[in-house]
Amino acid sequence: MAATASSYSITMRLNTAPDHGVVGTVATTIAEGGGIVTAIDVAESRHDKLVVDVTCSASDQTHSEELVRAVEALDGVAVHKVSDRTFLLHIGGKIKVESKVPLRTRDDLSLAYTPGVGRVSMAIHDNPEDVRRLTIKGNSVAVVTDGSAVLGLGNIGPGAALPVMEGKAALFKRFADIDAWPICLATQDTDEIVKAVEMIAPGFGGINLEDIAAPRCFEIERRLRESLDIPVFHDDQHGTAIVVLAALKNALRCVKKSLPDVRIVVSGAGAAGTAIVTLLLAAGAVDVVVVDREGALSADDATLSPSHQELAGATNPRRAAGSLQEVLVDADVFVGVSAPGILTPEWIADMADGAVVFALANPDPEVDPAAAAKYAAVVASGRSDYPNQINNVLAFPGVFRGLLDARAEDVSIDMLLRAADAIAAVVSDEELHASFIIPSVFHPDVAKRVASAISGKEA
Repeated sequence: MAATASSYSITMRLNTAPDHGVVGTVATTIAEGGGIVTAIDVAESRHDKLVVDVTCSASDQTHSEELVRAVEALDGVAVHKVSDRTFLLHIGGKIKVESKVPLRTRDDLSLAYTPGVGRVSMAIHDNPEDVRRLTIKGNSVAVVTDGSAVLGLGNIGPGAALPVMEGKAALFKRFADIDAWPICLATQDTDEIVKAVEMIAPGFGGINLEDIAAPRCFEIERRLRESLDIPVFHDDQHGTAIVVLAALKNALRCVKKSLPDVRIVVSGAGAAGTAIVTLLLAAGAVDVVVVDREGALSADDATLSPSHQELAGATNPRRAAGSLQEVLVDADVFVGVSAPGILTPEWIADMADGAVVFALANPDPEVDPAAAAKYAAVVASGRSDYPNQINNVLAFPGVFRGLLDARAEDVSIDMLLRAADAIAAVVSDEELHASFIIPSVFHPDVAKRVASAISGKEA
């Protein structure tokens, strides 16, 4: 049975016989079925029956349904209804707009709206730089997607992407007190996306591109950076790269190796893989080999796409060739941002001593982290149920907080490097361990230190 997850948490409302022993039987049945009971609440107690809410975690939707059927089969128990806690949380959306100023009297209205607001509009007209100071622009980010590469779900469209963008906006608020807005575009045409973002840009202090498929995302980001005077940050690329570099720096500290001296294999040549490689090279990595479905990318291969040609030209100095299994031999580091199950655990045994394995495909990694840990010295994944979760929320809130505070117009490689160093430094020498190479997303210092590193202002 796979590990249970809070994202597959259900609450069953049960009508049972007036015997508290029945409740214990329900809990035992759920445990025997591989579920974990997290709460039992008696909603109503009467002489003829009990109404009980039982909340439990399952491993997936099928497992949830199996647990319900097992409880339904018990004598003296009737399942009245089943609520999926994830869907309950999303009803009506996860974010809202609230006024920061009182609107109780006519006087309030005259200040916040007409006629007072007209004075502010004219002041901005006369001095456009004041727009950041006198409006929400100075603390707002547009989270823009076309729904073409949402999480690990693929091209599911803008409507289906909206819950993810809402979640991103909620994270911006929670970790950096930034007002972010989901912008889900009903087009996957590069020109139209660029034009749409250019048209809405006056209302925002930064643009966070999200879940846009490669290679289209590269051109969109490049063109927007050229045309806009506010920072454009593609989190799937640069946020991932920042956290990977931070975690790798600490992982190499654990195994007493340095970035310029290690051999690194990166599986995945899409947006995330390209950004990771670019940042690793900027940080001092020398021997990096990128692998896609066809094997190692090499500048000698004239059949590669233009984006892969560029990536190959910057990597693979030894001209390594072959499959993932072949290029992993004697490698010090594996970084996967590709597909589930492509790395057989036993291949890790052929890597160098003190191997570091980052299996970051979501929701299912390239290799099971527990199996990889039998052979690797340090293992990280994108999962929250294993140590060393590589999570972009460690980076993007602080990055944008720093960009907005500095009124930056662009995002530089140097900023990304400083952000990675800031995250890595949160883990002290005393805390550093193979199972703790990256701080918790809830560590209070992470966003502050990243923002300070970006803006150059003290936290």
